[in-house]
Amino acid sequence: MLDTKNGVALAEEDAVKKQSQIKEILKRLCKNKLAVLGMVILLLYILVAVFAPLIIPYDFAEMNILEKNQGPSAQHWLGTDDFGRDIFSRILYGTRYSLGLGIGACALGLAIGVILGCIAGYFGGWVEELIMRFCDVFQAIPGTLLAIVISMLLGTGFVNTVIALGIGRITLNCRMVRAQFLSQRKLEYVEAAQATNCSKVKLMFVHILPNAISPLIVNTTMGIGGTIMMAAGLSFISLGVRPPLPEWGAMMSAAREFIRYYPYQLLFPGLAMAFLVLALNLFGDGLRDALDPKLKN
Repeated sequence: MLDTKNGVALAEEDAVKKQSQIKEILKRLCKNKLAVLGMVILLLYILVAVFAPLIIPYDFAEMNILEKNQGPSAQHWLGTDDFGRDIFSRILYGTRYSLGLGIGACALGLAIGVILGCIAGYFGGWVEELIMRFCDVFQAIPGTLLAIVISMLLGTGFVNTVIALGIGRITLNCRMVRAQFLSQRKLEYVEAAQATNCSKVKLMFVHILPNAISPLIVNTTMGIGGTIMMAAGLSFISLGVRPPLPEWGAMMSAAREFIRYYPYQLLFPGLAMAFLVLALNLFGDGLRDALDPKLKN
C-alpha cells in the first residue's frame, strides 16, 4: 500500500513539475515580441488554410478569359492571371497546399527519423553503425538534388512531393535523436526503469524520448519554412504540385512568362510565401530561446 501511495505521489509531483515547466516556457516565449508576432502571423495562415473554401471571393479554378491579365482593382484585389482567375482567391486557397507540404514533409521525416534515432541511440553496436551509415549515404546528397531525383522517380502530385521532401529530413532528425539518446541512456532514471523490468519500447518512447524532444520541436518548426521554399522550387520546375492547383510555386512558375508585363502575378504569391517563412523563422527562433536551459538562470 505504501509503495502504491508513493508511486501516485511521485506521478503527481512529476505532473506538477511538467506543468510548471510548460508555464515557464510560455512565459519566456511571450516576452519575445518577435516570436509572438511570428506566432500570430502563423496562426492567421493556419486559419486561412482551414477556412479557405469559406472566405475566398471567387472559385480558385474559375476562368474568365474576358478578365485575363487585369491588374489589382476593387473587383479583383490582387488582379487576375492569364486565364482570368482571381489571384487573391488562388493565394488564399494555395495556403492549404504550401503549408500542407511543409507540415506533411516535416512530419514524415520526423516520424521515421525519430524511430531510427531511438533504435540507434538505445541499442548501439552494429545496429547503430548500420543506421548511421545509411544516414551518411543520404546526407552526402544535397537536399535539393535528392528531392528532385525522388520527384522524378515518383512523379508529380501533392503526396509524392511530400514523400520527396520528407525523405531528405530523415537523416537530420535521426542524428539529433541519437545524440540525445547517447546523453540520456546512462542517467539514473533510465537505470531505474530498467530495474523495474520496463520494456525496451516503453523505455525508448515513453521515458527517454520526452526528455530529448525539445531540439526536435525547434528544428521541425524552423524546418517547415525551408521545406515550403523547397516545395515551391520543385513546383516552379514542374516537379511538384502542378497547375491548375494553386500552390504558390506553381503559380510563380506559370507567371514567369509574363513577368515583364504583369509582374504582380509573380510578386503576390512570392510575398505570401516570404511572410509565412518569416513568421515560421521568428516563431522557431523564439521557441529555441524559450527552451534553451541556459536561459533559466
